[in-house]
Amino acid sequence: MMAEDRARGLGRGLSSLIGSAPALDARTAKAQRTLPVAFLRANRFQPRKTFQDADLEDLANSIREKGVLLPILVRPIAGETGQFEIVAGERRWRAAQLAKLHEVPVVVRELSDAESLELAIIENVQRADLNAIEEAAAYQELIERFGYTQEKLATEVGKSRSHIANILRLLKLPETVKALVRDGKLTAGHARTLVGRSDAEALAQQILEAGLNVRQAEQRTHRNKGHRAPDKDPDTRALEHSLTNVLGLKVEIADRGDAGGHLTISYRTLEQLDDLIRRLSRP
Repeated sequence: MMAEDRARGLGRGLSSLIGSAPALDARTAKAQRTLPVAFLRANRFQPRKTFQDADLEDLANSIREKGVLLPILVRPIAGETGQFEIVAGERRWRAAQLAKLHEVPVVVRELSDAESLELAIIENVQRADLNAIEEAAAYQELIERFGYTQEKLATEVGKSRSHIANILRLLKLPETVKALVRDGKLTAGHARTLVGRSDAEALAQQILEAGLNVRQAEQRTHRNKGHRAPDKDPDTRALEHSLTNVLGLKVEIADRGDAGGHLTISYRTLEQLDDLIRRLSRP
């Protein structure tokens, strides 16, 4: 794949590589073929680790009735003739096997390891299929294995840099807390309130037992005596510094993740307040 095609393809997402059902562009139609399910292998870079049996059975029922409507994106396995690794569409492949299909539609593309991981992440993120820990682990792999920066990651997957930074911080949590996020018992917003806490495991259990929402969880963690509140992430501090320089007034940001946050601008005199109002009122 040429660099220009790669950048355009990843930026636009999977639709530029596998088309959209039922219409496919000429390039995609030419690349589409049917392959036996036995010729396909799961993606070793698959960021999604959990496949719910009930969801797979529902998809299998749909496939029995309508077939596989969207082709599976695959790439050839080097040194193994006739064998292909799934880049995007593993869930469809698994469900097709449950539906007793012998062959599935595929689109074959020559993709590097980095491109394969990127596209697997993009597919799952676009469809909100990853839990926060899976998403964070996938981003971390792109950083460690392929030398990505947080800025490049944000561009490739269509997320803000602060989202990338906040998600990655979840990997610092104890394994027991990460397991609660993977199982859907804690949200990413809950988990963010626990990052940097020495008592994260105990607080997680308190959140579960009391059925706290994110705001209540944040209040509980801050009230817990003898433990320091988690530090702000570097991106939040950088944004505070930038806004303080622009406005000439102290700016503080309290980010609560999925629950929103607060932007506080402090002033000392009414003249400063008047000047701020004038700035914000400019068209």
